[in-house]
Amino acid sequence: MSGGAIEAALAVEREVAAPAPRRAGIRLGSAQALDQLAPLVGLAGLLALWFAGGLVLESVPAYAAFAGFAPGPALASFWDLIASGEAWRAAAPSLARIGQGLAVAFLLGAPLGLLVGSAPLAERILQPPFQLLRMISPLAWMPVAVLAFPSWDGAIVFLIAAAAIWPILFATAAGVKRVDPVWLAMARNLGAGRLAALRAVIVPAVLQDILTGLRLALGVAWIVLVPAEYLGVTSGLGYAINDARDTLSYDRLAALVLLIGLLGYALDSLLGRLAARARWIPAT
Repeated sequence: MSGGAIEAALAVEREVAAPAPRRAGIRLGSAQALDQLAPLVGLAGLLALWFAGGLVLESVPAYAAFAGFAPGPALASFWDLIASGEAWRAAAPSLARIGQGLAVAFLLGAPLGLLVGSAPLAERILQPPFQLLRMISPLAWMPVAVLAFPSWDGAIVFLIAAAAIWPILFATAAGVKRVDPVWLAMARNLGAGRLAALRAVIVPAVLQDILTGLRLALGVAWIVLVPAEYLGVTSGLGYAINDARDTLSYDRLAALVLLIGLLGYALDSLLGRLAARARWIPAT
């Protein structure tokens, strides 16, 4: 075969083989784009359901009084909440109570979780009462909270802490049980005592579990917040919801519900990112 024929054959072969990598690259790019757009698709589906529900409310005379829940009035009211600053005035007290309740739950739940996870005898003693208390609805403690605390804020923080402590405690305990015994043996061989091993090995190793428990606790506390703020306070998202309901301002009520969802989603995303970055691998 002549040199020209060989070059022509090689050129044809290159032309036939070239599209395969391009097609693979196109498929990979499409998969990545779809993965990035997936959350937006889910939110678009939720928005479509909301619009469909709004059309039902507007078209059925029996539901005409609730037309404020439709997207149009609700979004207009939501913009008014943001522009007037009312959204922040309603959210700030609630965020403060959530922060205080989660702080109390963390300061109690994390050490107890470390104890339960690292001491089998303590686990056998504490597991039954903890599981019993965990199954009691936090809102069932409302009468006790009102009697035990001199202020409404104190009662609400107690209810939030009572809801949030269990995810933190049990997630921490589960994380301690998964700590590699080799790491602890190495720490002991290097002369570390219990407190030093706790500080240098156990706490860094279970930090991701603690943050995951805190994230779950936030979800529970955020649900408890609104009914807890129905107690005698005159501020917060729960109070604003109750006030909008009493005044039949359904567009404002829907806007407040949207605000609660967005704030909760933002806080959950923040804790999720922190938990994802907290994975610990010991230096070797």
